[in-house]
Amino acid sequence: MNLRIKTTIAIVSILTLMACDTLNQVLGDLNTGGLTTSEITAGLKEALKVGAQFAGKQASQKNGYLNNPVADIRIPMPTQLRKVERNIRKIPVVGDKVVDDFVEAMNRGAEQAAKEAAPIFVKAITSMTISDASNILRGDSTAATSYLERTTTAELEQAFRPIIKKALDRVDATKYYDGLKNAISAYNKTPLVNDINVNLRELPELEDYATDKALEGLFMLVSIEEKKIRRDPASYSQAIIRKVFGSQKSGINMGGL
Repeated sequence: MNLRIKTTIAIVSILTLMACDTLNQVLGDLNTGGLTTSEITAGLKEALKVGAQFAGKQASQKNGYLNNPVADIRIPMPTQLRKVERNIRKIPVVGDKVVDDFVEAMNRGAEQAAKEAAPIFVKAITSMTISDASNILRGDSTAATSYLERTTTAELEQAFRPIIKKALDRVDATKYYDGLKNAISAYNKTPLVNDINVNLRELPELEDYATDKALEGLFMLVSIEEKKIRRDPASYSQAIIRKVFGSQKSGINMGGL
């Protein structure tokens, strides 16, 4: 047997022994109380489900955006308008009513659209891979929220935009937006008060702006619930959440992950 063949056999033997050691270590972990891969994945899916349901319910309730008790997710006027909001409110033909009605209309539209988030969230949750589960469990306090945001934003935008547009039209938000634009036009022409000139062409499309802000608020609510799950898993009724996230807090071996 020549040297090359002997060397090859030696390398293969070493690699085989290393693989056996790794396998034995994993099996040992699983036999000494470590969580299985299926348990971890199930626990994370359940946690995401809880967070998604919480966010959808909170956002879609009456005043879910306008005056949410959990987080400030109120959709404000676009930044360009907020710069001159105080001045717009002082215009006699506009006053507080147009501004307040416009803001309320955007938030009501977001409430209605939030009801459509659940099936999209469920799709992303059921598609979670073992690798996703591992990264989420070992990630920061909002890793699960980041996963949902990464995997659902594009589809949520497509689903939310037409719903929000219809909802905005239903509550006359477009009318109020046009009213604000007219007010801005008048403001820009008013002598001695045009120190902040708003370019109407820079204003965002109403449904795009409202959609982006609605999703931002929705994911904020998911992140709040995720942090709570990680901080206090024992307070949840789902046994798999208590087991998986309780094990993480206790530093118990994570088995196959």
